[in-house]
Amino acid sequence: MTNPTAAALLARSNRLGADPKNTNYAGGNTSAQGTEIDPVTGQPVELLWVKGSGGDLGTLTEPGLAVLRLDRMRALVDVYPGIDREDEMVTAFDYCLHGKGGAAPSIDTAMHGLVDAAHVDHLHPDSGIAIATAADGEELTAKIFGDDAGGQKVVWVPWRRPGFQLGLDIAAIKAKNPQAIGCILGGHGITAWGDTSEESEANSLWIIDTAAAYIAEHGKADPFGGTSAGFEALPDPDRRERAAALAGTIRGIASTDRPMVGHFTDADVVLDFLASERAPELAALGTSCPDHFLRTKVKPLILDLPGSASAEEQIARLHELHAEYRADYQSYYDAHATAESPAIRGADPLIVLVPGVGMFSYGANKQTARVAGEFYVNAINVMRGAEALSTYSPISDAEKFRIEYWALEEAKLQRMPKPKSHQGRIAFVTGAASGIGKAIATRLAAEGACVVIADLDLEKAQAAAAELGSTDVAIGVAANVADAAAVQAALDEAVLAFGGVDLVVNNAGLSLSKPLLETTEKDWDLQHDVMAKGSFLVSKAAAKVLIDQKLGGDIIYISSKNSVFAGPNNVAYSATKADQAHQVRLLAVELGEFGIRVNGINPDGVVRGSGIFASGWGANRAATYGVAEEDLGQFYANRTILKREVVPENVADAVYVLTGPELSRTTGLHIPVDSGVAAAFLR
Repeated sequence: MTNPTAAALLARSNRLGADPKNTNYAGGNTSAQGTEIDPVTGQPVELLWVKGSGGDLGTLTEPGLAVLRLDRMRALVDVYPGIDREDEMVTAFDYCLHGKGGAAPSIDTAMHGLVDAAHVDHLHPDSGIAIATAADGEELTAKIFGDDAGGQKVVWVPWRRPGFQLGLDIAAIKAKNPQAIGCILGGHGITAWGDTSEESEANSLWIIDTAAAYIAEHGKADPFGGTSAGFEALPDPDRRERAAALAGTIRGIASTDRPMVGHFTDADVVLDFLASERAPELAALGTSCPDHFLRTKVKPLILDLPGSASAEEQIARLHELHAEYRADYQSYYDAHATAESPAIRGADPLIVLVPGVGMFSYGANKQTARVAGEFYVNAINVMRGAEALSTYSPISDAEKFRIEYWALEEAKLQRMPKPKSHQGRIAFVTGAASGIGKAIATRLAAEGACVVIADLDLEKAQAAAAELGSTDVAIGVAANVADAAAVQAALDEAVLAFGGVDLVVNNAGLSLSKPLLETTEKDWDLQHDVMAKGSFLVSKAAAKVLIDQKLGGDIIYISSKNSVFAGPNNVAYSATKADQAHQVRLLAVELGEFGIRVNGINPDGVVRGSGIFASGWGANRAATYGVAEEDLGQFYANRTILKREVVPENVADAVYVLTGPELSRTTGLHIPVDSGVAAAFLR
C-alpha cells in the first residue's frame, strides 16, 4: 500500500508535470517528507520521497520515487568533502536508501533533503527561466517578488551546477530568509517549498504565474525585433512540401556520426521566431537550462536563407553550414575538455532551423527527437521573456560543457539499455493493416524501429498502428500504391513524422485466380498496377529519400514462390510477381552505389491471417486444387518438403533477418519462405 505522503506527492507531481507551462518533459523533481514504521525496529523513521533519476513528473508512479532515510541523508553534511569532490555524494545517497526497489536518487536529491521544508518542488517553467537567464535577473527577482514589508518572497540564487553544494546553498538561503517561499536559480529554473503538499504546489504555481504576468505586463511587444523580409512562413501546403523535400538531407546531416530519428514542427512559435530579425543572433547564444541543452546541444544549426530560396539552394547551403557547425562544435569541445573528459559524443546538430519552413529535431528515438523539439520551443519562450524585460544571458559555454560532459551524465548514458537491432531505423510497410504486412510491421516495431503502416484503408492503417503503441512508435497513412501522387504523399507524411525512411517493404498486393481464357485485360492491369507498378512507384519515391540521407537502407519485395513456379489458373498474379522479382535484381544493381540493399522474399500459401486469401483468393485456389477452403493451409503444407504451414510471422522473421546487421553484405537475394517447394528452387 502506498504511503499517504507518497501518494499525495505523486498526485501533486502528476498535476504539475501535466501542464507544460510548469515544466518540460522529464524536467524538474518534487519531494515530500514523512514517517513510516521501520520494519527492523518497529519505530517510526523519517523518510524523504523524491523523484528519482530519469523520471517524468507528469507520468510519475511509485517505482519512480527514490526513498531515503532523512537522518542519514542529512548526516552527509558532516562528511561532505567540498565542492571539488561533490560528485562523490551521489554515490553516498545509495547508503541512505530505505527498503528495496524504487528509483536511483538523482543529482538534485540534496536540494530536497537539505532544505528545511517538508515539501519541495524544483521546476523548469519558461517564465521562471526567462527571469533566471535575464542579465539583471537578480534585480528582476527583487522587483517582481518583493513583499510589502520589504522582504523577499522569492530569493535569487546565483548559477551553480546542480549537486550537493547547490542543496547547501538553497538550504542556507531559506534559513536566512524565513519569509521566502522559493527561489529563482540563476540560468536554470525555480524551486519552491511548503509545509504541506498543497502549499508547496500553490507556491510553485504562484511563482510561475507571477513571473508570466509580469513579463506580459511589462515586457516589450517585439523582443525579437521586426520581421526579416523574405523569412516569413511559407503558405501551409508549400511549407509542408518544402519540409518533406529537405527532410532527407537534414536527417543525413544530423546522422553523420550516428543514425538519428527526426521530428518536424512548423508551430507558429517556431515560424515567428525564425522570421524575426534577431533569430540568428539569439540562436547563436544557445540554450541555458541544463535540461534544454542536454537534449538540444548547446546551439542549433540555423539556415541563413529565406524560405523563398529554392530547395537546391537551401540544400547546398545546409551542407556548408553543417561543415561549419561541426568545426565549431569541435572547437567548443577542444576548448573545455580535460584529460578526464568523456570522448566527444558527436558534432552534428540536434536542432536544425529553416526559416519559412520550421524546425527539425533529432534523437536516438522518436520520443527523444520530439522532446528535443519541445525543449527548443521552451528555449524560444525563455529568450522571448528574457529579452522582453532585459537581455538574454545564458550560462557560459564553459558551464554548459561541465554539464554536457559531466562524469555523472556520462555514467547515466552508459547505464542506458543496449539498443535493439532496429532502433533508429524507420520502416515504411505497404499493405500493412493486415496479414503479412501487419506481421512485418509488428516485428519491426518490436525490434525498435519506427513504423509507418501504409494501406489503402486509412482507418485500418491507423488502427493497426495504434496496436503497436503511440505515434512515437507507429503511424498509419493512406497509400494507394498504384497512384504516384498518393505514394509521394504517403512518403512525405512518413518523413515528416519520423525524419526520413530507412527500410521499405513492398508488401501491398491482391490476387485473382483465373485461367488464361477467363483473365480479362482489367484483371491483368489491376494485378500489375498494384504489385508491379505499385512496387516501382514506392521504390522510386523512397529511393530519393534514401539517397538524400546518405545512410544506405533496405528495400524489400514480398514476392512469391509463384515468381519462379508455374502454377495453374494464375497467369496475371504469377506474371506480376515475376516482375517484382526482377525489380529486386535491377534495383540492387542500380542502388548499390548508395549503400541501399534490395532483396526479396518468396512466400508460399500464407493462408492464416492473409487478406488476399480471405478476399476470395483462398476459395478460388481451393477449388483449383479440389480441397475444402478450410483445409487449404494444410494442403499447401503437405506438398512441401518440411510439411509445415507458412504463416505471416514466418515472412516477418525473414524481413527482420534481411534488414538486420547480420546480412549487411547481402543484396539482390530472394529468400524462399515456403517450407521447401522443390519446383520453386532458385537456380
